[in-house]
Amino acid sequence: MPAPTSSGIVLTRNEAMTRVAAIDCGTNSIRLLVADVSVGEDGRPRLADLTRQMRIVRLGQGVDARGYLDPAAIERTVEATVEYQRMIEKLGATRTRFVATSATRDASNSAEFVRQIKAVIGVEPEVIVGTEEASLSFRGAVGGLGGSVRTPMLVVDIGGGSTELVLGSTSVKQAISIDMGAVRVTEKFFARVDPSGGVPAEDQARAIAWIDEQLDGAEKAVDLARVRSLVGVAGTVTTLTAQALGLTSYQPERIHGARLSAAQFDQAVRFMVDQPTSVKASLGFMPEGREDVIAAGALIWSRIVTRVLARAEAAGHPISDIITSEHDILDGIAMAMVDQA
Repeated sequence: MPAPTSSGIVLTRNEAMTRVAAIDCGTNSIRLLVADVSVGEDGRPRLADLTRQMRIVRLGQGVDARGYLDPAAIERTVEATVEYQRMIEKLGATRTRFVATSATRDASNSAEFVRQIKAVIGVEPEVIVGTEEASLSFRGAVGGLGGSVRTPMLVVDIGGGSTELVLGSTSVKQAISIDMGAVRVTEKFFARVDPSGGVPAEDQARAIAWIDEQLDGAEKAVDLARVRSLVGVAGTVTTLTAQALGLTSYQPERIHGARLSAAQFDQAVRFMVDQPTSVKASLGFMPEGREDVIAAGALIWSRIVTRVLARAEAAGHPISDIITSEHDILDGIAMAMVDQA
């Protein structure tokens, strides 16, 4: 009989499914996945979704300036967790893992937040380091893409407080987590921008210069010249993909696996940077609470795409299209709960 996994669950090939709940609590949003997990013939976990949920709670609002999580933001996040716990109980998940990332890592009062969450879900929330966040994002993305992607691939996860760059094939080879996300860039550079218009050119220029500095540092850890495929995951990239595809509502089945050119993404980026917040909020695919930070996220994605494609071109293996994945850290969290020993 196989030894138990690190999660205490024993799985063998073709064994009955195990129902798990994964919660990803970031700087901007909190997300839930409840799924049945089985082990395929190749020994890898397979996910069958029962529900995916997302609430924008802005847990990390102002954390850079204050150094701690705002009590109102904690309250919003706890309320969303209470709602999620009801879903978890109704669906009968036998194991829950709650992972907190950038905002909670950087807050002086994270212990109080962890205490309140544990009181709701009954398990200890994990405040993970950036490298583990990167690894889980990569695993989730790879698991959802199949074998049709050229490797090594670069998985890019733009969050509210951090951005992960992860290079690998079936496993991670190089990775870095950068303290640069859509909420952080918005608060740092666009806090005084009038929402009735687009982002002024001078504010864009300041933000771009800072983003490029962060990417300069990231290239010391991740060799972008090795990238054969570029994969974007999480809310910024999926929202830009919806815009580029001309969607009028959020359609994950069309967004997942979409292959777009740099020019298509650039048009979507320009729209998100140049349009008033009210116009972005009216889009059928825009989640409430993302409209005021999507411009910053779009600029981060634009600078990454430009840099990666330039490095690939110079290395003699140009990248013609960019892939979007609906699967990310949330899937990675669920898969990690049922690893085979």
